[in-house]
Amino acid sequence: MDVGISNETLSRPRAKWRKVAYGGMQPGFDDNHTDESFLEDMVMNANVVKRDITKVILDSVSISQYLCIVSLVILVWNYTLQSTLDEYSLLFLDVGLLASGFVTLLLTREMCSLGLFFHYLLNIGFFTTGLYVLSPIYNTLTRSISSDTILAVTVSLIVLHLFLHDYSGCPIGVPGGALFTAPSLTSCVSLNASVVASVFIASRLPSRLHVFAVMLFSMQVFLFAPFVTYCIKKCSLALHLVFSCGLMALTLSLVYALHKLLFVVLLGLLVFVSVVCPCWLIRIQEYKFEINGPWDEAKLCFDIRD
Repeated sequence: MDVGISNETLSRPRAKWRKVAYGGMQPGFDDNHTDESFLEDMVMNANVVKRDITKVILDSVSISQYLCIVSLVILVWNYTLQSTLDEYSLLFLDVGLLASGFVTLLLTREMCSLGLFFHYLLNIGFFTTGLYVLSPIYNTLTRSISSDTILAVTVSLIVLHLFLHDYSGCPIGVPGGALFTAPSLTSCVSLNASVVASVFIASRLPSRLHVFAVMLFSMQVFLFAPFVTYCIKKCSLALHLVFSCGLMALTLSLVYALHKLLFVVLLGLLVFVSVVCPCWLIRIQEYKFEINGPWDEAKLCFDIRD
C-alpha cells in the first residue's frame, strides 16, 4: 500500500515555480531556486556614461586652476616668512584682490543687485574687523611649538584641503543665488583645514599687522576665490579657459624663479591632472561592466517629497 502511494506521488505533475516575493517556500523547490526566465530581464551597461575626451580635459582645468591658486598662496606665505614681502605690500595686495574680486562679480554674475552688493560689503567689513581683533591671539598661538611641527602640520592640512575640496562648484553658500547649492560636509572640512593652516603660518610672523595681512589674504583666497572662479566659468567657458591658462603661466613663472625642482614638480602635476588623468579615465571606461536585473534593490519611480 505504501508503494502505491509513493507511485501516485511520483506520477503527480510537479507544481510550476512562481516568481513571488512573499508566500514562503514553494513545494518541490529550494528557497533560492530560479528558472530559465531569471536572466531575461538582465540589462548590461544601461547607466554607463560615454565620456568625451575633450569635455573631460575641459573639466580637469578647474582642478589645475585651483592647484595654481593654492600654489600662489604658498608662495606668498614663503615670501612673507622670509621677510621678502612686508606687511604693507601684503595689505595692498589684499585690497587689490578684494577690488578685482568685486569687479569680477559685478561683470559676471547675473541678478547682482545693489542690495546684494552692500550685503557682501557689510559681511566683509565684519569679517575684516574680526580678523584684526583676533590678530594678537593668532600671533602668539603657537609660540611654544617648534617650527618643524608647524610646517609638517601645515603641509598635511593643505594636502587634506586639496583632497577634499569641491572642484565641481562653489564651496560656500551664497545668498540670493538659486544656482548655488549648500556646501557638502567634505567641502566644509576642506575649508576648515585651509583656515587652520593659515592660522599656523600666521602665528610664526613677527607682528600683529603681519598676521592680519596674511590671514586676510588667505581667507580671501580660500573663501572667495572659488566663488569668483565659479562665476567666471558660469559666465563664459572661453573666459574661464583664458583665465586658467594665464593663472597657470603666472604660477609656473613664479615657482621657477623660486626653485627649479619645484617648477618641474608643479609642471608635472598639472600635466598629470589635465592630460594624463583624462586619457586614463577614457581608457578605463572600455573595461567598465555594469549589470542590472531583478536582483537589484527596488527604486521608487516617484518623489516621496511630493
